[in-house]
Amino acid sequence: MYPRIRDLREDADLSQSQIAKLLCCSQQVYSNYERGQRDVPTFILIRLAQLHHTTTDYLLGLTDCREIPAEWNK
Repeated sequence: MYPRIRDLREDADLSQSQIAKLLCCSQQVYSNYERGQRDVPTFILIRLAQLHHTTTDYLLGLTDCREIPAEWNK
């Protein structure tokens, strides 16, 4: 999961500080999430999926499909 949240952030051209601000946490806390030094709380995981328009399954490595399934948008 940790490399994926870093890769998504970098793909969006956002800094750790910018993401941390959107998540209402410090840059250091967010950095720890990216490095796998701190478990990502469920509410942060959900917010990251929303921010990056993906699923929590993708963030957790349960699927390699980054897109939200079309049937979820019905």
